[in-house]
Amino acid sequence: MGNVVLNLEMSKISEMKNYYGKQLLEKNIPGSVFAAKTSACMITAYKSGKVLFQGNDCEKEAGKWGNASAPSKKTTPGAAKSSAKGDVPAGIGEMSAIGSDEVGTGDFFGPITVVAAYVRKEDIPLLRELGVRDSKDLNDEKIIAIAKVIKDVVPFSLMTLKNDKYNQVQRSGMSQGKMKAILHNQAILNVLDKIAPVKPEAILIDQFVQPSTYFQHLKEQKAVAKETVYFSTKAEGIHLAVAAASILARYAFIQYIDKLSEAAGFKIPKGAGAQVDVAAAKLILSKGRDILPSFVKLHFANTEKAIALVNKKQR
Repeated sequence: MGNVVLNLEMSKISEMKNYYGKQLLEKNIPGSVFAAKTSACMITAYKSGKVLFQGNDCEKEAGKWGNASAPSKKTTPGAAKSSAKGDVPAGIGEMSAIGSDEVGTGDFFGPITVVAAYVRKEDIPLLRELGVRDSKDLNDEKIIAIAKVIKDVVPFSLMTLKNDKYNQVQRSGMSQGKMKAILHNQAILNVLDKIAPVKPEAILIDQFVQPSTYFQHLKEQKAVAKETVYFSTKAEGIHLAVAAASILARYAFIQYIDKLSEAAGFKIPKGAGAQVDVAAAKLILSKGRDILPSFVKLHFANTEKAIALVNKKQR
């Protein structure tokens, strides 16, 4: 799917809104003036004056309103300070790069979701315009809205480690760190296959372990070459590819939690606080203890706390 961006005056955007009146969508994404969908193109106009056309006929549709704008010369947030992040090269925030991040590792309910995403340097201004930033700074509603747009803009790969499989490999002795390394590596390999023969200028992983340990975890796997991979904590602020991956991973996690909630018959909470103990106890009381492995990460202390709550209620 192609995409074209135009920079237009608000008067022209108002004219466009009237033109697409019968094709306007009821819900707009954050920061937008309107969103419309034709038979072969999605149009989203923003308060900044940028208009995004997505779809097979995006160039034809955009041509009705003007010429595509040149990529912005602004630097990505965090690019100027990236040289201070260990082995991350200066200027990485302005490169075409693959970024990867994960969600769900600290949540009792739900899977681990890992996403790797490729962002070309010329698409960085567009992603910034779409509101892409660290998913932890966004609520679920904004995550969903932004993810629905960027999933058609950036090539990405989603890896989901469901609870049943997670518990199986955890019982076999595999650490969560090794699980994450394998998932990140496979997601990155998938994206490299998708964009081939194009090669990214860099691959940036939101750091969860020392690089040497990361590659040690992958010694029995087909691994991405060490020379092309960089690690940094808070990598969402260094390159928007990591921020985009973070948003897409959280979007997938939210969708999965919704499915678990439907299966449970009540809303499943996120995190690992007291509220999940209560929810797990409710789940055991309604569906039996055998259902837990498909809902939760069993080795968390929350499991015993939930069982204690059940025992207390059954006395």
